[in-house]
Amino acid sequence: METTHRVFVGDSRDLSAVDDESVELVVTSPPYPMIEMWDDLFTELDPAIGDALAAGDGYDAFEAMHAQLERVWDELERVLVDGGIACINVGDATRSVDGSFRVYPNHARVLESFEERGFEPLPDVLWRKPANSAAKFMGSGMIPPNAYVTLEHEYILVFRKGAESRGFEPRADRRYEAAYFWEERNRWFTDIWTDVTGELQAIDEPADDELRERSAAYPLEIPYRLICMYSAYGDTVLDPFWGTGTTTLAAMSAGRHSVGSELEDAFLEVFDDGVDEVPALSRSIGQARLERHREFVESRRDEGKGFEYEADYYETPVITKMERGIRLREVSAVDEIDDGYRVEHAPLTLE
Repeated sequence: METTHRVFVGDSRDLSAVDDESVELVVTSPPYPMIEMWDDLFTELDPAIGDALAAGDGYDAFEAMHAQLERVWDELERVLVDGGIACINVGDATRSVDGSFRVYPNHARVLESFEERGFEPLPDVLWRKPANSAAKFMGSGMIPPNAYVTLEHEYILVFRKGAESRGFEPRADRRYEAAYFWEERNRWFTDIWTDVTGELQAIDEPADDELRERSAAYPLEIPYRLICMYSAYGDTVLDPFWGTGTTTLAAMSAGRHSVGSELEDAFLEVFDDGVDEVPALSRSIGQARLERHREFVESRRDEGKGFEYEADYYETPVITKMERGIRLREVSAVDEIDDGYRVEHAPLTLE
């Protein structure tokens, strides 16, 4: 099995290098409007944003920032297949502008934008990120009523393009072999994730502090889960805000094609430096999934519960008939091509 992973340096408001209806899944985390670290970027895209911030007009700045993101959402509508899924990781912002502190609800604004483009909202996920401070409030300390709770979660908004789900040929191997374990389904398809931080090990992050800050990368576990949940082997995953390439790493490890768009070529250089680690990373991810499943089997048996089926490719029982065909992949080789990488996949090594 072979996959390709293309990365383009350019503005994701123009994804002309990506064909119409050529992508089955989008997994991305855009710059968050009204987070100060992104002010300069948004102002470069539209100088009126800087003017609004300087004038203390937070609402106009917020709307103008989202107007730039909406140009990317227009491109996603074009490149996604009918029934394709878009997963948008976004956090709300809290900020004082002109002396007034408030929350800027980015998730609600993105939800509105996708609905306007004909996407169907699906149940979203909240995941808890580490707090930036030991303090759990902002404002007036221990005295009511003027303190404010801190934001310790982000949203993964999930949308389907159109009203109908994707169709597959009957008993498609690439779909059944990409199945997840019963207990993974129960853990992944819940609306609150508290266990994503540090579960999977990514390749090294940028050594440059400024570059690392600009990446704002989410944990590898997030795109890996979403790719397993909402795509099949051989599907194409797009990340229009590529950053450190976390989505591409997840797609490589999960046996999917990928496409990325990134403004700064420095991130591609960092990714190139670490790409040799991808085979070991993919193997560790697959083996960790199997080990967690075996732990689940032991726990279930300790509770006196049994299993009706056996996995076809692994010496382990499974709960449902659909799990029998699970066949995990690992990366066996990564070769550079003109605009990205060609990746060879093999069945997971069990040793």
